[in-house]
Amino acid sequence: MKNIISLFKKFVAINLIFTPLWSAWAQDASTKVRVDYSGMDALLSASPVVQLTILILISLSILCWGIAWSKFQEFKALKKHNDEFDHLFWKSTSLDDLYEKVPSTTKSSHAKVFRAAYAEMKKIADSPLLSKAGTETDSPQLSGIDNLERSMRKAIENEISAMESRLTILASTGSTGPFIGLFGTVWGIMNSFHKIAQTGSASLAAVAPGISEALIATAIGLFAAIPAVIIYNHFITVVKKEETSLTNFSFDFLNIVKRNFFKN
Repeated sequence: MKNIISLFKKFVAINLIFTPLWSAWAQDASTKVRVDYSGMDALLSASPVVQLTILILISLSILCWGIAWSKFQEFKALKKHNDEFDHLFWKSTSLDDLYEKVPSTTKSSHAKVFRAAYAEMKKIADSPLLSKAGTETDSPQLSGIDNLERSMRKAIENEISAMESRLTILASTGSTGPFIGLFGTVWGIMNSFHKIAQTGSASLAAVAPGISEALIATAIGLFAAIPAVIIYNHFITVVKKEETSLTNFSFDFLNIVKRNFFKN
């Protein structure tokens, strides 16, 4: 009997020691379950303002990638058509024949500049500025080279403007994306403070949802902005190369027509 009483006293003493520890562990485990918060949970439970911010950023990111793919295909086709026209241009012996071979719907920027220059030359030839060179040659000697140069410069500027179309969206996304994400971050942190004020508790379970949506907004803002900046810089470099190529072609064309059609 004494042994039973002794064992009972030991059992009670053990319970008195481990019961508080068990309760603390159980409470901690319960807290961990409550704050087991995935990214999707954060998106679904975020405030409408943060959800709208994230939706805007995702839409901008999708738009930028669509523009990137479209521009990649555009510049790839442009290079191909320019190479084909350059080969035809240097092989041709008559500007009239070349003009007839190149359709008005051509995708080559070199060909478009050539067609604009040829049309200007026809206007100059049909104007009273035309005079005959003399008896040794029947080639017309024209004046008004400045008009031709202006016409080609205008055509080049139009082509460059077309190449740069929609690139401003990439630049705008790259510059504003982080700030849009920062707006969502600030709003999420504000929600966390409101939650603390409502519950009177600063535990992780109270502030985790607001912090999660805030950090996700920041991450998506950077995800939209960084690729947009990289893609924009790449295509601006491509446009500059195409501008140099157009300028070189215009110089070559002007040299040819000055030697053969214009007065010294």
